[in-house]
Amino acid sequence: MKKVATLILALFVTCLMFGSGFAADTIKIGFNIPLTGEIPKVGESSKFAAEMLKADINGQGGLKVGDKQYKLEFVYEDNESKAESAVAVAQKLIDRNKVLAIIGPNSSKQAVPAGEIADLNQVVMVSPWSTNPDTTLDRPYVFRAAFLDPFQGPVAVDFAMEQFKAKKAAVLYALANDYSKGLAEIFKADFEKKNGAGSVVAFESYGDKDQDFSAQLTKIIATKPDFIFLPNNYNEVALTIKQAHDLGWKGPFMGSDAWGSAELMDLCGDDCIGQFFSTHYAAAGAKGATKEFIDRYNKKYGYIPDDVAALTWDATRLVLQAIQEGGTLSGKLRKDRKALRESMANIKSFAGITGSMTFDKQGDPIKCAVVVRINEKGQFVFTKSVCP
Repeated sequence: MKKVATLILALFVTCLMFGSGFAADTIKIGFNIPLTGEIPKVGESSKFAAEMLKADINGQGGLKVGDKQYKLEFVYEDNESKAESAVAVAQKLIDRNKVLAIIGPNSSKQAVPAGEIADLNQVVMVSPWSTNPDTTLDRPYVFRAAFLDPFQGPVAVDFAMEQFKAKKAAVLYALANDYSKGLAEIFKADFEKKNGAGSVVAFESYGDKDQDFSAQLTKIIATKPDFIFLPNNYNEVALTIKQAHDLGWKGPFMGSDAWGSAELMDLCGDDCIGQFFSTHYAAAGAKGATKEFIDRYNKKYGYIPDDVAALTWDATRLVLQAIQEGGTLSGKLRKDRKALRESMANIKSFAGITGSMTFDKQGDPIKCAVVVRINEKGQFVFTKSVCP
């Protein structure tokens, strides 16, 4: 009987340890990322960057919190590039995997609804790449490592006016994508504010899973804009630019940070050479810690890390910094989740590889954007930095 009681007690203690998120002095962090679906390269970049960071820290004995060392355990779940899947993944990471915090989703299309789940459950979520304001708006448990579209939209407008001497613009956006639609509307409002009503001569959209944009592009080209703004995911951008060229368009495009995937040039090729887009960092010509990250990633995985990889590195390090600055972990998951949120909110500044940043009361970083040009080698080359 004594042996049975001892066994039951041991099982109970084990369950407590694993249920707390700190089994055997382990910190468990979840990743809500698109490993399949429309943008799997985004998920791959996030996972690769996270694995590199985890190996660094665990290789040094773990993350030191107070006077204890904790091994990192990262749980990767595939949101399939779908909003509904991102919601289900968030709930699974919280309830079943019992993670302390969540990194991702990346795209605003998934981050906005997943952020609601994280906030309702009082679990810190940090989106590396989402730029739509609704991701963090009035959600004290949700943060991000990227700048916002109300900042990015005017950056694109001002650069196009300066670079292309543009007075007339056209926009093609994805109607079902919160990021694309929101940024398109911000861009249109700012461009018309600076160039007059009607200066956005075409404002066209397309549906989810559309592959043929020729009808919209024909309308756009007929209005004779000075450039076309494409605030869309890199896979759709590649199709759009090729189709526009096939229809005879010879003018420039202006893009946004969703262009910044390592896969863009594989899909777009020569059609994208010479184009510009706003983004979070420029790999070509990087220095210091940023260059060190790029060189290590390239050596390990065989390609230059895109902005998603760099932002995932920063987002994860933000969470780890907040854990350390909290000073201690109780092993009681609900209590530690709340303490982490307070610690995240108290971070005054952070030196990331995508730039230094401070945070406002919404959990949004105040940081610079860069505009890059795609050169003849397919590299994303720094052209201009724009700061708030």
